[in-house]
Amino acid sequence: MKEIIYYFLGSFAIALILAPLLIRLLRKLKAGQEILHYVDFHSQKSGTPTMGGVIFILPLVILTPIFVRGSHPLALIIILASVGFALLGFLDDFIKVKTKKNLGLRAYQKIIGQGGIAVLVAIFYTILNPEGRILIPFFNVFWDMGFFIAPLVFLVMIATTNAVNLTDGIDGLAASVSLIFLLFLGIFINVAPITLPEHRQFMLLISITIGSLFAFLLFNSNRASVFMGDMGSLFLGSMIAALSVFSFLGFFILVLGVMFVWSTLSVIIQVAFFRITKGKRVFKMTPFHHHLEKSGWAEARIVALYIAITVIMGALLFISM
Repeated sequence: MKEIIYYFLGSFAIALILAPLLIRLLRKLKAGQEILHYVDFHSQKSGTPTMGGVIFILPLVILTPIFVRGSHPLALIIILASVGFALLGFLDDFIKVKTKKNLGLRAYQKIIGQGGIAVLVAIFYTILNPEGRILIPFFNVFWDMGFFIAPLVFLVMIATTNAVNLTDGIDGLAASVSLIFLLFLGIFINVAPITLPEHRQFMLLISITIGSLFAFLLFNSNRASVFMGDMGSLFLGSMIAALSVFSFLGFFILVLGVMFVWSTLSVIIQVAFFRITKGKRVFKMTPFHHHLEKSGWAEARIVALYIAITVIMGALLFISM
């Protein structure tokens, strides 16, 4: 427990020290976020530095050589995959900043990049965990999926990274929900009927990420001084997905990550209904947090709602274990 606290405080301190320096650098480089024309109610945020995800990514990169010693393939795969997704997000953010448009990588380029990383993660995970064991939430029974764990890992990686990316639409939202998710995930890893060969490394990964997210939120909460950008959201999505699956808790994302799921579903529902009805909409705007904004909700209130629902779902999962 002391080690977890030390790494939490260490990552918090590193992120807290780096944040002002990195924000100043991003402003100097004119790495400002361009706001899409149909999100005109965010026009006052135009020019806010983006790519701030580096604030909570660097502490992990700095501390990794310290806590990952010896042979820990699962932890290394999680770290490499998350950094890989972050680099993909960086390319997307960089193009947006360079062109001064909120249009980065093309959809097919994102799919190829994300798919390539997800395939590698699925292959390595299948080799290291051929049983494909996964815990079913609320029922507390294991399902040995065998080879079929590979496509599941692939889908979870792709779906979760994009769901977190969609949720990153207002100040502090994606970072706050991710922090609560990881906090509960750490609890579940300790109370679930599972034995993890890399338990210590997983807990330290969670501790480091939570610590740096706390520091990041001091600069990202309304009104934000910096945005995490796709670099940050893809990193968090990959970290959440890989940690969950590698802890045999992949299906828990559907419950504990319900707000991420709902962000994605709201977009799917909106697009499908628009096409079927030839122009009609279910929501005023999607993802759903923008619908709430259009309905007069303040950003802080929306963040509080998403956090509250995530905490409730986490509590329900905890009671059932």
